Amino acid sequence: MRLVSLLPSATEIVYALGLGDDLVGVTFECDEPAAARSTKTVVVGGRDTRAMTPAEIDDYVRTQMAAGGDLYTLHADALAGLAPDLILTQDLCRVCALPSGHVDDALTHLGCRADVLSLDPHTLREVLDTFIEVAGAVGVPERGQNLLSQLEERLARVAAAVEGRPRPKVTVVEWVDPPFGAGHWVPDLIEAAGGRPVAARAGQRSVQVTWAELTAPQPEIVLVTPCGYHLEGAIRQAETVRPHFPGAQIWAIDGDGLVVRPGPRLVDGVEAIAAILHPDAVPPAPPGTIARVA
Repeated sequence: MRLVSLLPSATEIVYALGLGDDLVGVTFECDEPAAARSTKTVVVGGRDTRAMTPAEIDDYVRTQMAAGGDLYTLHADALAGLAPDLILTQDLCRVCALPSGHVDDALTHLGCRADVLSLDPHTLREVLDTFIEVAGAVGVPERGQNLLSQLEERLARVAAAVEGRPRPKVTVVEWVDPPFGAGHWVPDLIEAAGGRPVAARAGQRSVQVTWAELTAPQPEIVLVTPCGYHLEGAIRQAETVRPHFPGAQIWAIDGDGLVVRPGPRLVDGVEAIAAILHPDAVPPAPPGTIARVA
């Protein structure tokens, strides 16, 4: 089966299921594993925001949305040339990837008969279930179950290690200018790691908030996990957060790698967060994943 992934998390799922050789098309943001972008055809492009500040990126996104524009460009001719059997996309967030409706319209225009599977989890449980869904759609359900079992075993080990321990109050900052609090599956990660999420919207969209709303619960630990950034960028943004949370521990996390993308590495995120919250109970996080800034 020829697969095309239109979002980075789906690419990671495909590789985790051992289906990397079946993947023929990816997006310009698919950077894990590194071979995904370097050996596959890129069928989705977008603006390079690496030189922009968080405020500039937010302004660009809002302007595009208000004008009814798209943040991503589907290279339809390249997609048609790949003759895919299954396309993995999403409707969860227009800021994260192309909506499935755009893909359906393009396929109709091209006369392409590929199936489209939209992955739209809002909780950690739903993220885990998507692995079963993708494996079933490709015809290898046993691989999905094996992957799920392995990840659930790791989550169970963390749960056992932190059981009965005090749960520190944790605020997650998903964007710094303007500030956004934790939403979707992120509060679940905090719970699974032995923390108590505050100023969060479990299972709901992350929304813009005020710094007062984020600081009001007086969190003991603040995690800065900006969407679209790995650890280096998260550290820079975490430094700007410090004045708002005097006395709290401030940690930067590889947001794209461990927190934001709804793929298998969310379990890595739970383990890394547990290492922050309960460092004497679980193994340390791998180098390059977390950093304390205050």
